[in-house]
Amino acid sequence: MSVADNVQGLLTPLLRGRGLDVYDLTYGGGVLRIMVDKPGGVGVDEVADVSRVVSRLLDDHDLVQGRYTLEISSPGLERPLRKPQHYARAVGEKVSVKLGPHIEGDRRIQGFLMDSDDDGITIEQDGVPRRMVYEDITKARTVFEWGPMSENKPKQRSSR
Repeated sequence: MSVADNVQGLLTPLLRGRGLDVYDLTYGGGVLRIMVDKPGGVGVDEVADVSRVVSRLLDDHDLVQGRYTLEISSPGLERPLRKPQHYARAVGEKVSVKLGPHIEGDRRIQGFLMDSDDDGITIEQDGVPRRMVYEDITKARTVFEWGPMSENKPKQRSSR
């Protein structure tokens, strides 16, 4: 098991007991990044509390060898989309997707996420649905727009 998998396994039940989810967790280059979330979002006080608890827990269990930097945050308004469950939670939202260099044509797509399943996603761009598989996506995030809600935004959203 990787460091990230071991840390995820340790933190998931602890954070669930506090009403939080591990939204994303990555480890690389000596940095352990943990994003926590809950319905309605997390506040700065919750992030600070989680940081203290997780730091202590990681020190006690010694899951990360050597020196590392621990970063705890919320996913923010423009959330990274890396896993199928991230996309499933973002159905109905505006997203920005970058496709790999092997894809012909427009590789940067922005539109409303219509559907997400185990294989890929469907985005509505300019009224036209476009299907893409996860393997073709190199980077994706939700898009936050300031101001009044767009009239083009789909009325139905997935539950979070």
